[in-house]
Amino acid sequence: MTKFSQQNFLIDHIRSILNFYDPICIDKKGGFYHFFKDDGKIYDSTTRHLVSSTRFVFNYAMAYMEFGDPKYLEFAQHGLEFLERAHKKNQGYAWLLQGDKVLDDTNHAYGLAFVLLANAVSLKAGIESAFSRIESIWQLLEEFYWQQDYGLYIDEYNGDFSKADKYRGQNANMHMCEALLMCFEATQDTKFLSRAKLLTYNITVIQANKTDGLIWEHYDENWEVDWNYNKDNPKHLFRPWGFQSGHQTEWSKLLLVLHRLTATSWLLTRAEELFLKSVTTTWDDKYGGLCYGFAPDKSICDSDKYFWVQAESLAAAKLLYLATGKDLYENWYNRLWQYSWDHMICHQFGGWYRILDNKNNKYSDEKSPAGKTDYHTMGVCYEVLKALRLNEEKK
Repeated sequence: MTKFSQQNFLIDHIRSILNFYDPICIDKKGGFYHFFKDDGKIYDSTTRHLVSSTRFVFNYAMAYMEFGDPKYLEFAQHGLEFLERAHKKNQGYAWLLQGDKVLDDTNHAYGLAFVLLANAVSLKAGIESAFSRIESIWQLLEEFYWQQDYGLYIDEYNGDFSKADKYRGQNANMHMCEALLMCFEATQDTKFLSRAKLLTYNITVIQANKTDGLIWEHYDENWEVDWNYNKDNPKHLFRPWGFQSGHQTEWSKLLLVLHRLTATSWLLTRAEELFLKSVTTTWDDKYGGLCYGFAPDKSICDSDKYFWVQAESLAAAKLLYLATGKDLYENWYNRLWQYSWDHMICHQFGGWYRILDNKNNKYSDEKSPAGKTDYHTMGVCYEVLKALRLNEEKK
């Protein structure tokens, strides 16, 4: 067993990331700061993005459940209060704030998925007020976003929900699946598990069958493949062109969580297929790490190395190993961890670098701009810890 599979290593790594953000990320006036340099200095103290606001809540609710330190529960509650006071507008949640001013009031399903996730994990941590918000967000999604004919969620509405955008995407549905699984764990209400399984099938089987078994990002309003969306912008933060290596493996992880909960055979089969197609296509044999994006012809269209791609992939690899016993996946787990340990992780100040070029050089000293928060890196450590502990219980 390598050190990467030892529970104490994973716990210590989570602590090292928390120490990068805590306590500097706490804004005593409300919410959290979202922009951090490599050494932890804040370089924008006023801009607040819904994704960071929610992910910080996730980080601290999870930390409280793992470590039992009451300050983490206080931080999670602090973040929830900011979501309701500052981000919530009408029925939805504003995407981007500048101080008290709303810069973008778009109601993204992606953002609502993280609001749902933040409340679900907070409920698990013991914040009872989160229960009613889970139900109200579920009803909002049912009214405006759920498309029964396709069994999927649409992506966005404007600020007052008077107009839906025609764009459809898999990413919002993937994170909705993650949130629904957390809602099921928090409430034991099977409607969340059933919905997660349905949309998982519709993305990873029905939609993927249109694109050679892999998961494409972008679709039109009829859920037909849009091959050209953002083709001129493969580095777009939330909607890049091309197949995303990390989304294939992140779906693999979610499929394995569903498999653990439902013991449905096709989930494991699909998890293996998506993982292997992704890592064999995008692993950089020369410099190491998984490249970000690849084109339909399997050529690399974005050779950068993103932190979350390595993190989600190593979690999928470990869950695959525990589900199948195949050494192939344990080897991938160790390979991805070793690459990340050597290149992606800041051993001086803590946390992971956000993005490296194909030769593993940093682009800037901005370690954690809005959206990052290291939710991925700590989240996958928790997921691997949970899988290891469940595996021990079976023995």
